[in-house]
Parts: sequence; structure tokens; C-alpha cells
Amino acid sequence: MAEATYILGILAVVLLMGIGGQLLGKFLKMPSIVFLLLFGIILGPEGLEIVDMTGFENELEAIVALSVAIIIFDGGLQINIRHIRTLQRNILNIITIGVLITFTGASITAYYLLDIEPGMAMLFGALVCATGPTVITPLVKQIHVNRKISKILETEGVLNDPISVILAALIFEWILVDISGISALGYMAIKIGMGSILGVFGGILLAYILQNFSMVTAQYARIFTLTMVLLTFTFAEIFGEGSGILAVAILGLIIGSTEIAHKESIKEFKGDLVIILLSIIFILLAAMIRFEYIWNIGMMGVAVILILLFVIRPTAIMASTFNSMLSFKEKTFISVISPRGVVPASMVTYFAIRIKGLNGTADGVDVLVGLVFLTVIFSVLLPGIFAGTLARKLGVIPMEILIIGGGGVGRELAQRFDKRGENVVIVDTDESNCQKVMELGIKAVQGDGNDLNVLEKAGIRHAKYIVATTDKDNVNLLACQIAKSKFGFSSNMLVARVNDKNNIPLFSEMGIRSMSPINSAAIILENMVGRHDLFTMCEVGTEGDIIEVIISNPRIVGKAIKDVEVPKNSLIVLVRRGELSIIAHGDTMLEDGDHVTIIGRSGAAAEAASILQ
Repeated sequence: MAEATYILGILAVVLLMGIGGQLLGKFLKMPSIVFLLLFGIILGPEGLEIVDMTGFENELEAIVALSVAIIIFDGGLQINIRHIRTLQRNILNIITIGVLITFTGASITAYYLLDIEPGMAMLFGALVCATGPTVITPLVKQIHVNRKISKILETEGVLNDPISVILAALIFEWILVDISGISALGYMAIKIGMGSILGVFGGILLAYILQNFSMVTAQYARIFTLTMVLLTFTFAEIFGEGSGILAVAILGLIIGSTEIAHKESIKEFKGDLVIILLSIIFILLAAMIRFEYIWNIGMMGVAVILILLFVIRPTAIMASTFNSMLSFKEKTFISVISPRGVVPASMVTYFAIRIKGLNGTADGVDVLVGLVFLTVIFSVLLPGIFAGTLARKLGVIPMEILIIGGGGVGRELAQRFDKRGENVVIVDTDESNCQKVMELGIKAVQGDGNDLNVLEKAGIRHAKYIVATTDKDNVNLLACQIAKSKFGFSSNMLVARVNDKNNIPLFSEMGIRSMSPINSAAIILENMVGRHDLFTMCEVGTEGDIIEVIISNPRIVGKAIKDVEVPKNSLIVLVRRGELSIIAHGDTMLEDGDHVTIIGRSGAAAEAASILQ
């Protein structure tokens, strides 16, 4: 009874400190894992000696297993595979070629610089292949990088966690029982096969029940989902010899990619659980750190970590995304963001407990533990501090555009913004419209665009523009008024569709930029008669585009437009310099910071834009 009371007391203290760490991270706009690790060290034997799990290794192992299962499931739940089809090649390469380069590079570096056993070096290489989805997701949301980058990073984090765990488990068994050759391949095949089968079966069964049983309320859906996660994990651990993480990752991906009842309720519930479990697990794991583990690795250990972060990771990303549609700046940003999180920290603790329990020695284990925890701290802390500045320097933070109305106009506009690389959110009261928007891979929030809570949920505080596109002028006008009066939007940040052209003066008086589809259609149709090429391509056709870019290429600054070689099917038409708008001609000189408007066929216009930036 005393032991049970002691454990409950520890969990209460840990949870309280965990909440504090989460709030502190949110307040300081840094990943909360930094503060959770710090609090764990303070509470542990190296600090105040409040938390000491010595003698409770079995209980800790169970807590770690439960936490990792739910955290990995939650990561998979956030990803809709149908929305990342265009990124599949990049993702596939990163979790295969990228993982292989990371594993090989990290293992060789640790072996030669730290002079540790090959098995321990390979175990380190396998563990650091995993990037933490629970760290990446809040980080990219905080920075607001473009959706393409965020999806790659989040999907990588979810998918390479189970790959890393299986690889690490294989090496761990090789260390303990000395398996190799065909036996090792068979062992891995069993893990991957059973984990995949059980994950798919659990996902299909859960999706079927939630889709077809109307008596399952939101509350029961949450409870049943949690139960299925634990069952899937348990069976995969028993029959798949440790493939539980792979199974729950696949389970999460299936549910995240399936339209089921109460999906948002399940996400919110799992999100709350993840915050609690992250707080508990990181503080408990950090409380096991001994400073001597870290001191033992010395400067050579720090060198291993720096090579991993700034040489091996960029090499892996550049090789994985070779010939992809990602720009060099996007690749560079992805190379820098590779925080390690709960999986390497929890797995190295699990391995350390088992190794010490089997032979009672710690040959190389303490060095491995110190190296992994220091890698977690470095890989989280550095991006947490510098990622925002780097994202701004590289220009991977797009505009946040909130569109009110998910009808035909709103969806078409959202697709065009999305194609430009902007982050778009659509608000619409109609469920079917929201469904159509989400099928395009664009975020949608169902609700009234005039409701403050709905606008908050859609992220209006981060938006740079509000575009009201509904077929009701009163809704569009009120949405713009709310944005202006309640959220401080200026007139040049508001754009509205006016369905009745007689209402245009009303919008103008309110300082809202507006357009009438009737007037615009008449103007375009008029100019298509005798002057058709420009308007057909840029206004009506789907092959043309209008792009505005900011001049930043030093090789372009100071040149006249006639001396800049742009693709054949593109044209620079306007230069905006401060408050001055200049109709472009051959002798117009381009200056740093000029806003240049380019028209042309979509591929040519995009290529011209990349030349000027």
C-alpha cells in the first residue's frame, strides 16, 4: 500500500510540474519538452530527489509503453493520407533513403568518435532516426510554415518512429542473443508483417464500428478508440514480437484518413491525453538522468550530436528530395528541423532497464543513455530557439488567408492560393462544402463566419487577409466588419465579393475592397473581344497565373527589366515601390524590395518568380 501511495504521489507531483512546463512553453513560445526535461532533472536524484524510480522499473516500463502507444496513435490520427498524395515521393524517400543515411552516418560517427562497441553505436544510430511528431507539430504550428513543409515534417515524424523502433529492437536483440543473417531478416519481417496486419485490422474494425453503429455516442467513441489502441498495441507486442508502435501508427493513419463520426471529439480527447502523458513520461525519464552519463561522453559526444544535426541530417534530406518540387530554401528548412522526442528517450530507457536487469552491468549503456538524452535536448532546443528566425530568412512562412464561404468561388480561390504556397483556411456553415474543401487537402472549419468563436478556431488572429466569398452580401459585410472592429484588420487586409452591384458603395464606405462578379465578368468578356490573349490566359483559363514577388536576388537588383532573362511565356507588368506603382517597361530599374507582378502561363510565371527572388 505504501508503494502504491508513493507512486501516486510521484505521478501527482509530476503531472503538476508537467502542466507548468506546458504553460511555460506556450508562454515563451518554445517547445514544452525543454521545460519538461529540465523539471525532470530538478525533481530527480540529481536535483531535489523528490522523484526516484529506482526499484519501480517494471511500473516505469508499463507507463512508457502506454504513453508511447497513445502518443504515436495521436500522431497518425492527425494525418490524412489523401491530403498528402503530392508529397508521397518525398515522404517515401525520407523514411527510406533518409533513415538509411541517418542510421549509417550516426552509427559510424558514434563508433569512431566515442570508441564504443559496434552494437551500442548502431543502437544509437537506430534510435536517432526517429524525429518526434509531438515536438514537430506544435513547432511548425507556432512558426506557421507553409503547409507543404509542415505535412512533410509531421508525416515523417509519425512514420519514421515505428521504423526507428523496429530497427532499434532488431539491433537490441542482436546485442542480447547475437542473431544475424537470415535470422535477423526473418525477425524484422515478422515484426513488420504482424505490426502491419494488426494495425490494418484494428483500423478497419474501429472505422467500421464508428461509421455504422449510430448508438456509439461521442463519449463511447472516445473510450472505444482508446480501448482499441491498447488492444492493438498489446496484441502486436505479444504476437509481433515488439511491433506495437508500428501497429498503432498504422491504426492512427487509417482513422485519420477515414471519415468517421465523432472524429473531432476523438482528436480533442487524444490531444488532452497526449499532453498529460507527455508531461508524465518526459519528467519521469529525465529524472533518471545522471549527470555522470552526460559528463562521460565529453566533448566528443557533443561533436557526434552536432555532426548528426548539421551534417548527416542535411545530407539525408538533400539526397531524399533530389529532383523534387521542393525549393532549395524549403529543403534547407526541413534539414534543420529534426527534433528527437519521446520515442528515443523512452526506448533507450527501456533498453537500459532490460540490459542492466539481465547482466547487472552497464557496459556502454550509461554512455548510450547520456548521448541519446543530450541529442534530444540539443535537437529540440536549437530549432525551438532559431527555427522562427530561419523560417523568416528563408521565406517559408506564407500568408495566412481566411476565406469565408466554401462554395464554388471560395474553393476555386482556395486552390489557387494553396497552389501559390499560401496557408488557407475556409469557414462554411454547410457540412458538404467543408467536406469538398477537405478533399482538396485544404483545412476547413464548419461554422458561421460571423461567429467570433468559429473565427478564433479558424485562426483569424494569425491571418493576413480575410476574403468573404459567400453569395450573401450581408454575411460578407458583417464578416469584414467583425474582422475590422474585433481583430484589428485594416482595410487593405479585407476583400469581399459583392453579389448585388448596387451594394458596392456600401462596402466602399466601410473601407472594404470589393468586386462584383457581374461587373468583372462584363469587363473580361468585353476585353476578350479583340484583346483576348491576356484575359483568356490570366482571368478565365486555368493555365495562366498572376504572381507577385519581392525582389531579393542580388544578381537582379540594379538591372533594367530588359536585361533580365525571364521565360518566354511570362511578362513583368507592374513594379510597386513603396506607395508608388510603376507600369513596367524595358528601362525600368529593379531595386531590392520591389514588389513585382508577373503574368504568364503557370509554369513560366513561377519560373520567372524564382529568378527574381
